[in-house]
Amino acid sequence: MAEHIYIEDIAEHVDETIKIKGWLYNSRSSGKLHFLELRDGTGFMQAVMFKGDVSPELFDTTGHLRQETSVVVTGKVRADERAPFIPFEMGIEDLEVIAEPVGDYPITHKEHGVAYLMENRHLWLRTPRQVAIMKVRHEIISAIRGFFDDNKFRLVDSPIFTPAAAEGTTDLFETQYFSQKAYLAQTGQLYMEAAAAAFGKVYCFGPTFRAEKSKTRRHLTEFWMVEPEVAFMELEENMDLAEKFVRAIVERVLTNCAKELEILERDTTLLEKIADPEPFPRISYDEAVEIIRANGGEIEDEADFGAPHETMLGEHFERPVLVHRYPLEIKAFYMRKDPNDETRALCVDMIAPEGFGEIIGGGEREYDVEKLEEAIKAHNLPMEAFEWYLDVRRYGSVPHAGFGLGLERTVAWICGLHHVRETIPFARMMDKLTP
Repeated sequence: MAEHIYIEDIAEHVDETIKIKGWLYNSRSSGKLHFLELRDGTGFMQAVMFKGDVSPELFDTTGHLRQETSVVVTGKVRADERAPFIPFEMGIEDLEVIAEPVGDYPITHKEHGVAYLMENRHLWLRTPRQVAIMKVRHEIISAIRGFFDDNKFRLVDSPIFTPAAAEGTTDLFETQYFSQKAYLAQTGQLYMEAAAAAFGKVYCFGPTFRAEKSKTRRHLTEFWMVEPEVAFMELEENMDLAEKFVRAIVERVLTNCAKELEILERDTTLLEKIADPEPFPRISYDEAVEIIRANGGEIEDEADFGAPHETMLGEHFERPVLVHRYPLEIKAFYMRKDPNDETRALCVDMIAPEGFGEIIGGGEREYDVEKLEEAIKAHNLPMEAFEWYLDVRRYGSVPHAGFGLGLERTVAWICGLHHVRETIPFARMMDKLTP
């Protein structure tokens, strides 16, 4: 009996008769031949049915199969450099229909608008481009977990329900939590600070939520973020860690996803420069402002960067740039002041090249309990909600630092995607809650 083989493993079965279980992605006929493009979740390949190799009934039935019919196809694998998708194809000996579509498939092989495709996201995911993006996303996630495992970090899961804001009150999703109010987590960072005091080097990796009313190509209301935190680490070491981390991610994707990047028509020239041993450029906020203004950008004194400013900075450098020491007043309450200039925070953002914007934000955390209490009051946050957080400083406080990397922005950058909506299986945006 023929063995069920996945398309991704087909190279190991040349000249063998096997079964492929999957779906009909596309088909065409030419006289005595049917050319079937099959997909099985691991890849796409061509299978060819010759009229003389099967019964007349099966040949006729196959010629009328609709796109996305689920099938089991049996045949012999042969090498063929001319075949689409991969340099192998199957000579069909038998075909069994599992289920036929109830009508014409909604996403045909013609052009469709993005709005229509997003409404049919559950089906759009089946196309080669979207499969390639999700494979790169998977590889990035594997690289993230591998990096922290290799560097002896401990995974500590943070809660989704939180009692108060971590980074501002204007973009919280509020929900009823039995007899009290709760909010969907903006970040797991505060919990990682407590965990770092227990385990030294930790990270969390999960969904975070921002009720920010933004419709830019870089924003989602639900996205995934990885957040390492390290006890006894200061800003320079934090930047070293962020650089080493991003370099590891890019190198792994270039090694393991070359085929997917080719499908996405991604020019990898600048990505390949990430592997150079030369450090990423590091500039202060003030130096970044000078670059923005020198390139014709307008920005008010001490203002935070918007998307156009990040784009200018990203296009100015060929590799990710680390911008440090932003004005304290535009940063979150937990940021530590620079002892050499208390108007500045010991923070850092990493901005991706090619105009893809910020992918990392982080810095040192204030570890003096009295200064932290003052900052909580200054930001008009409820002190009682942060008593547990203050305990981290009351009992064995140490310098500590960390950062958060946004997964979807990182996927967009590495894949060369214009909009983050394609970087996550089911995007959540201001106007998008389904499918």
